[in-house]
Amino acid sequence: AGDNAAMESFFSLLQKNVLDRRWWSSRQQLRLAIIGWLEGKYHRKRKQRGLGRMTPIQFEATMIESVALAA
Repeated sequence: AGDNAAMESFFSLLQKNVLDRRWWSSRQQLRLAIIGWLEGKYHRKRKQRGLGRMTPIQFEATMIESVALAA
Protein backbone atom coordinates (compact mmCIF):
# COMPACT_ATOMS: atom_id res chain seq x y z
CA ALA A 1 0.00 0.00 0.00
CA GLY A 2 2.86 2.40 0.72
CA ASP A 3 4.44 2.17 -2.71
CA ASN A 4 1.50 4.00 -4.34
CA ALA A 5 1.25 6.78 -1.75
CA ALA A 6 3.36 9.35 -3.59
CA MET A 7 1.48 8.98 -6.87
CA GLU A 8 -1.91 8.97 -5.15
CA SER A 9 -0.94 12.19 -3.36
CA PHE A 10 0.20 13.78 -6.64
CA PHE A 11 -2.96 12.82 -8.54
CA SER A 12 -5.12 14.01 -5.65
CA LEU A 13 -3.46 17.44 -5.82
CA LEU A 14 -3.79 17.47 -9.62
CA GLN A 15 -7.49 16.59 -9.38
CA LYS A 16 -8.18 19.26 -6.76
CA ASN A 17 -6.09 22.05 -8.31
CA VAL A 18 -6.65 21.55 -12.04
CA LEU A 19 -9.23 18.98 -13.06
CA ASP A 20 -12.02 19.98 -10.68
CA ARG A 21 -11.67 23.73 -11.32
CA ARG A 22 -13.51 23.93 -14.65
CA TRP A 23 -14.69 22.06 -17.74
CA TRP A 24 -12.07 21.72 -20.46
CA SER A 25 -13.30 21.96 -24.05
CA SER A 26 -10.24 20.32 -25.59
CA ARG A 27 -7.38 18.05 -24.62
CA GLN A 28 -4.94 20.79 -25.62
CA GLN A 29 -6.46 23.22 -23.10
CA LEU A 30 -6.31 20.59 -20.37
CA ARG A 31 -2.75 19.68 -21.32
CA LEU A 32 -1.66 23.32 -21.08
CA ALA A 33 -3.46 23.74 -17.75
CA ILE A 34 -1.70 20.69 -16.31
CA ILE A 35 1.70 21.85 -17.57
CA GLY A 36 1.06 25.35 -16.23
CA TRP A 37 0.13 23.96 -12.82
CA LEU A 38 3.17 21.66 -12.74
CA GLU A 39 5.66 24.32 -13.74
CA GLY A 40 4.02 27.30 -12.06
CA LYS A 41 2.88 25.90 -8.72
CA TYR A 42 3.81 22.29 -8.07
CA HIS A 43 7.55 22.48 -8.81
CA ARG A 44 8.08 26.02 -7.60
CA LYS A 45 6.17 26.07 -4.30
CA ARG A 46 6.08 22.49 -3.03
CA LYS A 47 8.79 22.08 -0.37
CA GLN A 48 10.58 18.75 -0.20
CA ARG A 49 11.79 17.18 3.04
CA GLY A 50 14.51 15.31 1.14
CA LEU A 51 15.79 18.60 -0.32
CA GLY A 52 16.17 20.31 3.06
CA ARG A 53 12.69 21.91 2.91
CA MET A 54 13.55 23.69 -0.35
CA THR A 55 11.44 23.66 -3.47
CA PRO A 56 12.85 21.72 -6.44
CA ILE A 57 13.64 25.05 -8.18
CA GLN A 58 15.54 26.37 -5.13
CA PHE A 59 17.48 23.12 -4.83
CA GLU A 60 18.40 23.15 -8.50
CA ALA A 61 19.62 26.75 -8.27
CA THR A 62 21.76 25.84 -5.24
CA MET A 63 23.25 22.87 -7.07
CA ILE A 64 24.06 24.96 -10.15
CA GLU A 65 25.87 27.49 -7.94
CA SER A 66 27.79 24.69 -6.19
CA VAL A 67 28.89 23.18 -9.50
CA ALA A 68 29.96 26.60 -10.82
CA LEU A 69 32.04 27.24 -7.69
CA ALA A 70 33.66 23.80 -7.90
CA ALA A 71 34.67 24.25 -11.55
